Amino acid sequence: MLADQQALLAAVNQIMPFGKYSGRPLLKLPEPYLVWFKSKGFPAGKLGQQLELIYEIKLNGLEGMLEPLLTSSRLGIPAH
Repeated sequence: MLADQQALLAAVNQIMPFGKYSGRPLLKLPEPYLVWFKSKGFPAGKLGQQLELIYEIKLNGLEGMLEPLLTSSRLGIPAH
């Protein structure tokens, strides 16, 4: 269970490395952007898995429950 919790925490705080929303934590990506990825295909690898997890979180309305896990604001990264 601890590994799942760590994976969730990592996904919530992962910073989008490219594109229009570069620099934002994945949890703060707009839902339409994630829906677009869902239709076009998530990137391969860990980032794609994290984006898909965040998509499922937003689809199920769980974003607000996970916002307290964001640590990026303490790192000086804008949350947008």
